[in-house]
Amino acid sequence: TTPTTPHPRYLTLFRIPEFRAVFLAHLCSLLGTVVSEIALTVLVFALTGSPFLSALAFALGLLPYLLGGTLLAGLADRYPARRVLVGCDLVCAACVAVMALPVTPVAGLLALRVVLALVAPVFAGTRMATLGDILGDGDAFVLGRSLLRIVSQTALLGGYGVGGLLLVLVPPRGALLVTLATFLGSATLLRLGTRRRPARARTAAGGLVRDSLSGVRAVLALRGPRLALLLFWLPPAFAVVPEGLAAPYAASLGVSGAGLGLLLAAISAGMITGELLAGTLLTPAARARLALPLAALGTLPLALCLLRPGYLPLLALLFVTGASAAYTLGLDRWFVDSVPAELRGRAMTVQTAGLMTAQGLGTALAGAVAERLDPHLVVAGAGLLGTVCCLPLALAARRARRVPDARGPKDETGLTTI
Repeated sequence: TTPTTPHPRYLTLFRIPEFRAVFLAHLCSLLGTVVSEIALTVLVFALTGSPFLSALAFALGLLPYLLGGTLLAGLADRYPARRVLVGCDLVCAACVAVMALPVTPVAGLLALRVVLALVAPVFAGTRMATLGDILGDGDAFVLGRSLLRIVSQTALLGGYGVGGLLLVLVPPRGALLVTLATFLGSATLLRLGTRRRPARARTAAGGLVRDSLSGVRAVLALRGPRLALLLFWLPPAFAVVPEGLAAPYAASLGVSGAGLGLLLAAISAGMITGELLAGTLLTPAARARLALPLAALGTLPLALCLLRPGYLPLLALLFVTGASAAYTLGLDRWFVDSVPAELRGRAMTVQTAGLMTAQGLGTALAGAVAERLDPHLVVAGAGLLGTVCCLPLALAARRARRVPDARGPKDETGLTTI
């Protein structure tokens, strides 16, 4: 049963038993992911003494996202969602269990890390599509997605600290056993707390990879979902640049330690604040009206780094940039309405994989440019280039939303959803 209030609020979602199960499972799997990232990085360094291999253990958690999000996307629609979610958790639990064995070599640890990263976008996409089944396609779905994002950003602020504290108490392989318990807990919550629903699409002939690729092509062939996906991907690709350059930027300002930590936290804190305020204070129609302007102009505050602001003004600029991510609440509704039901799981998987890939590429390119330019110039350039890229995209999305289409329902703004 979905909330019956005209404009549901965050707290009303917890009246729905299935959402409570998904939310708690998300907390478990998120904790497991954070702890495993820290524990594996520390473990690989302890075994090899190599900073490169230690960094590689962390990077391998991001690099395979695009591969898993395209080649395995069909899993999200061709099998019942609960089976996919529980199966992904069990695969992750099995990988972590092998990691925790003292006999597992470094090569095995890195290979298992790749498997975890391949599974992650399928799990995330299927879970997001399942929210639509549980909460419906309206504002309750938008707030449900927002809550999961807020929890993820909160984990970035405090999760690594908790993981570091855990490693003070137990060795890395012991911390991996904690991760094993969290993945099993998530699987149990999803198995017992959500009901079985049939697959969204018929099992296609030709195998999983062919089905996945054809589904991705079908999603990208639709103008509405294609524009929405680009709006999900491009602003974060530019907004992540200050985080990627936080260490050299902090050094150029003469700050370190806690000062560096605040620089890293500023954008995440802004994102949490922006989403909470938009989800709590704004109506669905207001969020829809603000979505495209925020997406188009959200990185523009970073351009003020050309003026070489001091430490506190820089924190404010980063916070405001993070807060602009509230545009996703308005975009979520358009995206879910624009995707056919039988493609929804694949669309959500592609969205997750593309987002992680875009942020990874944005960080890598910014780092390469920062080899030759001062960090403040690179961050300012990212703000300007982000606006140049996102503004035309937002205008195109605005025109697309106003195209009459007899097949599409009207949303609360009076615009046709495509």
